[in-house]
Amino acid sequence: MNCTVQGCPGEYEPREIVHIVRYHGEVVLIDHVPAEVCSICGDALLPPDAVRRIERILRERKAPARMAPVYEYALLAA
Repeated sequence: MNCTVQGCPGEYEPREIVHIVRYHGEVVLIDHVPAEVCSICGDALLPPDAVRRIERILRERKAPARMAPVYEYALLAA
């Protein structure tokens, strides 16, 4: 499928991505999310079943598989 970003000549290809979302004030990182990613600009499209699963993961809020540090840009810029 051709990329939907105006002017981009790329095509989408299946990949797994890291999806990051802010949910109830917390940063949540979900690894290995299936997506269609443009080979040129990197635009990512999530299939509906992946979106539903992400929503379920966020609602259920089980213990994370791993933890990652989060840095505040404004504090590091000085």
